[in-house]
Amino acid sequence: MELPLVVGVDGSEPSLRAVDWAADEAALHGVPLRLVYASLWERYEGAALAQGLGRSSEQVLADNIVDAAAKRAQRRAPDLKISTAVLPEDAVSALLAEGRNASALVTGSRGRGGIAELLLGSVSLAVAARAHCPVIVLCGSHDDRRINRTYQRIVLGVGEEPGNAAAVRFAFEEAAARYATLQAVRAWRRPAHKTTGHPLLAGEPARHHEQQAAEILEAALLDGAADHPSVQLRRRTVEGPAHRALLDASSTADLLVVGAQRRHGHYGLQLGRVAHAVLHHSACPVAVVPQRV
Repeated sequence: MELPLVVGVDGSEPSLRAVDWAADEAALHGVPLRLVYASLWERYEGAALAQGLGRSSEQVLADNIVDAAAKRAQRRAPDLKISTAVLPEDAVSALLAEGRNASALVTGSRGRGGIAELLLGSVSLAVAARAHCPVIVLCGSHDDRRINRTYQRIVLGVGEEPGNAAAVRFAFEEAAARYATLQAVRAWRRPAHKTTGHPLLAGEPARHHEQQAAEILEAALLDGAADHPSVQLRRRTVEGPAHRALLDASSTADLLVVGAQRRHGHYGLQLGRVAHAVLHHSACPVAVVPQRV
């Protein structure tokens, strides 16, 4: 049974753009699309009371939202299999539960309660930091022209092992499905204590750390390149902070892929500094891919 691509909807403009993106993504990968609206109306009003009085205004609103989203997705991808659900839970709990049986989760950058000044909504951040499946957040979706543009390029941030494998697989699969170029980026920094004032030796520490970054990059990409030989692969090592290198690359990318380690027995937010930074500032959608360690 194919796992569906799940998208959270709430009627807001960011969530509608997420529906469009998710419909295209589901059609691209040949998987069903599931639209989920999370509402606490039943918890507050009580199921028995709601049944006795007829449907509440919040339930009617929820049903209308998912119905409209389903029709929108079907128009965009007529052959797509679509299911919907209105769940009496908070949005984070509902999406995390759905993510246990999903190929991936898709969310908008902000929902109905979002404030324009906030870079990323709390729901998207919490889901990206805790989900068991890949989470794609439609960063950059405040600009309609930007979200509809395509560059045929996927960017992959390669971090430290053992947190690379799942993200690398995901990035190669996305690039293969889109016939896109995959640009893998590994950032490196020269430790301050290894610098030297001698002009003939000044470049040695830099060359050493750059070479080390290149070797890490090559090792991380080995299996993915073997499994997807048709994907055009570009490798890039950059001196400086990793988040800055990835944010620069996101300006001409269709998707930015980063990994996030999930440690057994840890129930807090599990999102590294790089993933946190790109989720807030990326110019393109960001896929956070969990890796169990």
